[in-house]
Amino acid sequence: MTSAFTAPSILPPLFPFTRQSRSLEPPIEYAQLRSDPSKHVSRVTLWDGSTPFLLVKHQDICDALVDDRLSKERNRPGFPEMSAGGKAAAQNKPTFVDMDSPAHMNQRRMVEGLFTKEQIDSQRPHIQKVVADQLDEMIKKGCDKPVDLVEAFALAIPSYIIYGILGTPNSDLKYLTSKNATRTNGSATASEASNANKELLDYFGALVEEKMKNPADDLISKLVQEQLLTGHLAKEDVVQIAFLMLVAGNATMVNMINLGVIALLDHPDQLRDLLQDPSLVKPFVEELCRYYVASSFATRRVAKVDVTIGGQLIKAGEGVIAATQSGSRDESVFPNADVFDLHRQRGIEAGLGFGYGPHECVAEWLARAELESVFSVLFQTLPNLRLAVKKEDLELTPSTKDIGVVALPVLW
Repeated sequence: MTSAFTAPSILPPLFPFTRQSRSLEPPIEYAQLRSDPSKHVSRVTLWDGSTPFLLVKHQDICDALVDDRLSKERNRPGFPEMSAGGKAAAQNKPTFVDMDSPAHMNQRRMVEGLFTKEQIDSQRPHIQKVVADQLDEMIKKGCDKPVDLVEAFALAIPSYIIYGILGTPNSDLKYLTSKNATRTNGSATASEASNANKELLDYFGALVEEKMKNPADDLISKLVQEQLLTGHLAKEDVVQIAFLMLVAGNATMVNMINLGVIALLDHPDQLRDLLQDPSLVKPFVEELCRYYVASSFATRRVAKVDVTIGGQLIKAGEGVIAATQSGSRDESVFPNADVFDLHRQRGIEAGLGFGYGPHECVAEWLARAELESVFSVLFQTLPNLRLAVKKEDLELTPSTKDIGVVALPVLW
C-alpha cells in the first residue's frame, strides 16, 4: 500500500543569523557557508517567509554589486526587506540610494561633489576641530565615575560634522543631535522615534525654505539653487536628500568609533604601535572597516532578469542579499581574516565596509577622515583610557542586528 504521507519540506535557515551571546564577532554561519563551495550562493528565509539568495564570498558579492541586471529599487516585487518596517518604508518616495541608473547617478551627482577626497581633505581642519572640541568637553566634565563614551563623545562627532556640510545653524546643533539620537538609540519607543523622525523632516522643510531666500555655501543651498529652482527636483526631494545625508551612516559612524576603541584596547601592542607612529592611523581605519562591518544588511538586490552568480541561477524576481560582513572575512582574500591586524599586507581587494560598485557609500572619504581624526587624538590625549566594565558586560546591539555598542562606559 502506497503511503499518502509527504515529508514536510525543510525551509532554508532563518536570516539574519544570530551572533553568539555577548559577541562582536559575525555569526558563525557565515564561515560555515564560505567553507562549503555548494553553499556560497544559497537560500535563506526572512521574517516574511521569502527565500532570497545569500552571497557570502568576496568575489560573488563584488560581482553582484556591479551587475546592473540586479536592481536596488525596493518597490520591485521580490526585493528582500529585513523587517515589516522596512517593507513599509520601501513604499516611500526613494532617494538615489534606492534607485537604479541612470536615475541613481543623476541624483547622486547632485551631492557627491561635496564628498570627493579633495573636498573632504580641505575640510580636515574643521573635522579635527570638532573632534578636539568634543574631546575637550568630555575631559572637562571629568571621570570621577564611568563616562559613557557614546553619549559624551562618539554620538556628536558625525552629527556635528554633517550639520556643517548641510548648512544647519550652529544654534540648532544640540536640538538636532537630540532628535537624531531619539530616532536611532534603540531605547526610544516606536512613537518617540517616529515623532523625532517627523520633527527632523519638518525642520529640513523649513530650512529649505530659508535657503531659498538666503542661500549660503552648503549642500542644501547647492541643491536649492542648482536643482530645486531649476525644476530638476521638487522641494520634497531636497528635504529627503538632506535627511538622508543626516541619517545615513550616522549610527554606523558612532558604532565604528566605539568598535575602534574596543579593537585597540583588545590589541595593546597595536595601540602602542599607533601611538608611536601616527601614520598608522590610515591602515588602522582600513583594517577597522574590514574587521567590523557595522552596516551589513544594506547591500540587497532583486534580479530584473535571470542571472547566474557563483554558478547559481537566480531567476527574475528573486532577491539577493550580499553579505558584506562575510565577504570582509573571506579567508581566500584576507589571510587570517579573523585576526585584527593594522599591519596587514593589502592587495587590490578591499574590505566591504563601505559597500562596492556604483552604490558604494557616497560619504566614504568623510567617514574615513572622521575616524582618522578620532584615532589620531583620542588615545594620544587619554593614554590611560580603559573600559569601566568587563568587555563581556558591555551593552551590545541585538544579536540579529548590525554589530554595535549601545553604551561604552570608560575611565581614564
